[in-house]
Amino acid sequence: MGALSFLKESVFAEESALKRGFLQSLDPRIKGFTFLLFIILTVLTKDILVLASLYAFCLFLSTISSIKLGFFLKRTWIFIPLFSLFIAVPAIFSVFSPGQVLGSWKILGVDLTVTRQGLDGAILFVARVITSVSFVVLLSLTTRHFTLLKVLRIFKVPQVFVMVAGMSYRYIYLFVEVIENTYMAIKSRVGLRLHYKKGQKMVAWNIASLWQRSYHLNEDVYNSMLSRGYSGEAVSKDLFQAKAADFAWLFFSLGVFLLLLWMK
Repeated sequence: MGALSFLKESVFAEESALKRGFLQSLDPRIKGFTFLLFIILTVLTKDILVLASLYAFCLFLSTISSIKLGFFLKRTWIFIPLFSLFIAVPAIFSVFSPGQVLGSWKILGVDLTVTRQGLDGAILFVARVITSVSFVVLLSLTTRHFTLLKVLRIFKVPQVFVMVAGMSYRYIYLFVEVIENTYMAIKSRVGLRLHYKKGQKMVAWNIASLWQRSYHLNEDVYNSMLSRGYSGEAVSKDLFQAKAADFAWLFFSLGVFLLLLWMK
């Protein structure tokens, strides 16, 4: 239940996009373009100092955008960065990254040697992931969901991708609610303790039931959308109007991009 609550709070916390902050005041098109520049720079650079500068800049932007640092860090350090850390750990050993030896240990009869080249590569990989995820999360936190989908279409992202993203956004929340209600129903009828075989059957039955319900719900919702004129485009009432501050931010971001690209 705690994991589901965290998922809902992380994915559907659109109230941060309605706050009065620096990034919330920018034109979504310009904001999306400048964040794309920062992500491209994160992927291209091989200098850990440049990555550290970009990450610090991202934290600064979140602060001046009225997003609490703890709130932001919880949403950027969970899942993808931790998963990338586990992926990067084997790369520090000489089996995968031969080079200058930093230390050697024997664990369960296996010699494990850490190399400088492997450690540097792992740190660079994890830093890239954390910085990229931070910019993406910051963009989503400071931009309303359907406005962001509209920006993706302006950038010529394929219509089917935008449509799937929009539908997934709706369905994830719905299915989280279904899982919570199902768990509460089971808990109220059988309690918290039951034999594992009975638990396996119960979970399997609920997975099959959820799959069947989702299939029928998908058909019903899509047909109802078509009957109301849905054509696959993300519709938003927001009218984009670039101001002087937006162009100032654009030129500033281009300057930072070119400077850090030269430094790398």
